[in-house]
Amino acid sequence: MTSQGSCALFGPDPHAKVRGHRGSRAGGLLAIDILKKQRLGGAELFLTRVWQQRGWLAWSLWPFSLVFGALAALRRASFQSGLRKIERVGVPVVVVGNVTVGGTGKTPTVIALVRALREAGFTPGVISRGYGVKVREPREVLATSAASEVGDEPLLIARRSGAPVVIHPDRVAAAQALRRVHPEVDAIISDDGLQHYRLGRDAEIVVFDHRLGGNGFLLPAGPLREGLSRSRDATLVNNPYDRALPAWPNTFGLRLEPGEAWHVANPSLRRPLTQFTRQRVLAAAGIGAPERFFATLRAQGIAPATRALPDHYRFETNPFGEDDAEAVLITEKDAVKCTAWRDDRLWAVPVEAVLDSRLIALVVEKLRGRTPA
Repeated sequence: MTSQGSCALFGPDPHAKVRGHRGSRAGGLLAIDILKKQRLGGAELFLTRVWQQRGWLAWSLWPFSLVFGALAALRRASFQSGLRKIERVGVPVVVVGNVTVGGTGKTPTVIALVRALREAGFTPGVISRGYGVKVREPREVLATSAASEVGDEPLLIARRSGAPVVIHPDRVAAAQALRRVHPEVDAIISDDGLQHYRLGRDAEIVVFDHRLGGNGFLLPAGPLREGLSRSRDATLVNNPYDRALPAWPNTFGLRLEPGEAWHVANPSLRRPLTQFTRQRVLAAAGIGAPERFFATLRAQGIAPATRALPDHYRFETNPFGEDDAEAVLITEKDAVKCTAWRDDRLWAVPVEAVLDSRLIALVVEKLRGRTPA
């Protein structure tokens, strides 16, 4: 165990190395600081907007999308044909991923699925890449781990679900390590890894947000890693705006319900969101789709000022020091990284994914090797 409470399963402790992130909006010196750290962020935000429509730039990039799609199809076909080996890990595996770039709501879905599988009699574990950190060997994520060592999403999953979590870019290695350290695990949920074809799986859940496939183009002309027609067992649409669901097979709505906010410096202190409606509130989010978080707060009657921070923002220093807000509301994914400084105005807003019972039945029966009636 390291001094931060994370656990390297094999070999020496890895050194964390964080990648670049998306751009942000901030004020004064803070804006300059963030822009220095996130030089590519503005370009990524620009591309995100481009990916929602078939404008001139998207069409100019479209030939490269054809190349990307051909290479991706060849890679997948190499596994489907048996040319490259698919590895089974001895227990059922369900992959929760997306075919688009950016956040869609996978993390709360994974947490909810852990609980659903427990209720169905399984002892689930979770594997994840550990975005933003570089690990040499599979590493177990503990509740006391540091986000800088294991990634914010795996840490949140470990804390919220209580399930054993192991990270490594090689999902097969992560799954094998998880089974060695936790032999009681009889089902594995892969947080992302949809395109990690070497990992054998029994069920695939593809999660979209309200933007669905954007302009419908593959990278780099659009947000798609694979085509919308890609086969999967179920589709979840995180749809806070109550738009009509697409007419795809086994498609279900995903509802994220906010809970009571908890004080980041004193987590035992809780407040209903209604208590923030009369305060001067700043809402900030370093996630892939911050507007969804802001919409959630507005639906609770809060009228916050908003700040979209870079996805996976590191929070090494307090970015809210110059704000005059009476309360600052952030996501739980961001809260796990706010450990190097204290701001008593900081509150984390948890969300619970509400899964359709038909989806749960489909996944459970897939893992048991039967087809639901």
